[in-house]
Amino acid sequence: MSQVYIMGTGPGDEELLTLKAVKYLKKCTAVLYDRLVSNNILNYLDKDCKIYYCGKEPGAHYKTQEEINQMIVKLAKEGHVVGRIKGGDPYVFGRGGEEVLALVKENISFEVIPGVTSPIAVLNYAGIPITHRGIAQSFHVITGMSAGKMNANFKALAIEEGTLVFMMGLENLGNIVRNLVSNGKDINTPCAVVMKGTSSKQKKVTGILADIEEKVKKAKLKSPCIIVVGNVVKLNEDLKWYEDKPLFGKNICITRSKRQSEPLKNRLVELGAEVTEIHSIEIQPIKNSLENYMDKLKTYNHIVFTSVNSVDVFFDYLMKKEYDIRSLKAKISVIGNATEKAVKERGIIPDIKADEFIAEGLVEVLKPNLQKNDNVLLPCSSKSRKYIEEELIKQGVNVDKVNIYETVCGEVKNKRVFDEVDIVFFTSPTTVNNMIKMVGLDKIKEKRVIAIGPKTYEALEKNNILSEVCNEHSEDGFLKHILI
Repeated sequence: MSQVYIMGTGPGDEELLTLKAVKYLKKCTAVLYDRLVSNNILNYLDKDCKIYYCGKEPGAHYKTQEEINQMIVKLAKEGHVVGRIKGGDPYVFGRGGEEVLALVKENISFEVIPGVTSPIAVLNYAGIPITHRGIAQSFHVITGMSAGKMNANFKALAIEEGTLVFMMGLENLGNIVRNLVSNGKDINTPCAVVMKGTSSKQKKVTGILADIEEKVKKAKLKSPCIIVVGNVVKLNEDLKWYEDKPLFGKNICITRSKRQSEPLKNRLVELGAEVTEIHSIEIQPIKNSLENYMDKLKTYNHIVFTSVNSVDVFFDYLMKKEYDIRSLKAKISVIGNATEKAVKERGIIPDIKADEFIAEGLVEVLKPNLQKNDNVLLPCSSKSRKYIEEELIKQGVNVDKVNIYETVCGEVKNKRVFDEVDIVFFTSPTTVNNMIKMVGLDKIKEKRVIAIGPKTYEALEKNNILSEVCNEHSEDGFLKHILI
């Protein structure tokens, strides 16, 4: 049975996506999305979900509303679970009602999933409360698209003491101001225009009705913008918080697999950055790669993990085989905080840890703990360096280097996401090569590029990409580097 979900995904900040929206995004087999849908929303979709862009730019529609309606109906009739995803809320100037009526006409089952609406969220992030005791006891949300044609009742709006919020009205800002003033609104009424609110490109201009148009032109604001008129604007300096975060205004692209990206992403978001996830690496376990080593597991003196992926693939395989990990007698060694955390999540405290994300660092901390003829298991990627294996063999130990997974090039689901990126963080030569395939060398060269360590830096140099390298070769080192 066909099913359609008309869903709002919030105004820009991915974390304003609702739990219900996440739940149903994962169920969709076909999705239609708009230009205002934030960067990472499509990452919640199933790998095989069909994706269609039907965004609307001011003055240029990729698809008309009627074409979108027809496409939703067509996909539903083909048996898809269809997601029609929109920025903000589908019923707040989102034309969701028109799409639902098209479904009703065809007797197609649907559900509407509300989204956090931008008139509320964007003002919150700009430090402007839409209501405030003693200042504004009401608010009015008006479409600004047709303000010049006097579709709004400006006579009533001009005498209103509550907050006025105009959506999609940047092109008509002058008309909005003139219509309010000509109908009696005080020309000294506070006013603000907020561009791309809740995102890294948020920009706010404040003034009064008399000068707001001139200030906005000088600031070169671009759509989408929200216009707010009322005394609540005076509170923005005291109530602003988002703009004060240390990484506000930065859009940082993480190029690792989804599992590896999450810890760093969370830390960056807390510091005020917008994070664009482009999963340039997808992990594919190599079938039965550990089969010939299962009987030997209890004989190893050391097991060395060089990535989160190696930890996950290794222990997932043991679980599948119902292997009792209490049989393992080996000391566990890891590179970096993320790999350490992944091992701890399996109920094991690593014995040895290299803080920096380089193989040389791990070898140095391992050497004092090795005895001649020790048995070492090194489960790793098929593309991993031979350095650790070769250096350990020089120490007189026996090394089983087992390729338990391979990395394949990922896919960019939203081709437009890279346009807004300011900084790209690369963590391996593989991420460099894959990102070149996915987004193009020229686009990467336009960004500020940072490498986690020397090997990644070398890969960037080979492709003539101007880049920086962290002094400390770790995620902590990257954070220190961009906070300087």
